[in-house]
Amino acid sequence: MSVQKLIAHEKALDLVVLVYNETAKLPESERYGLSSQMRRAAVSIPSNLAEGHGRSGTVEYIRYIDIALGSLRELETQVEICRRLCFFESPELVSLMDRVGKLFYGIRKGLKEKA
Repeated sequence: MSVQKLIAHEKALDLVVLVYNETAKLPESERYGLSSQMRRAAVSIPSNLAEGHGRSGTVEYIRYIDIALGSLRELETQVEICRRLCFFESPELVSLMDRVGKLFYGIRKGLKEKA
């Protein structure tokens, strides 16, 4: 099965698009700071899933899922910073991050049972 057929990959790509849309609302002063960092973290999530999916071993795949989950936690922190600085509030973004996390943890659990 290709990674593009995974619901987790599709939702992670949706998350990237939403992050790009939300970070466009940030002040110009955050263009090279918070905005750039959030976009990199978001892009890292589906990218690591794809890279891990392409690896030959289950242990390697789990490692890439863990990296993706780390990027997701980084993004969650950055979204909270945006909320506290009153840059934006995005319940849709928070909800999608939660959904992506659950999907990735589900893949990780399945892989660990297989390993």
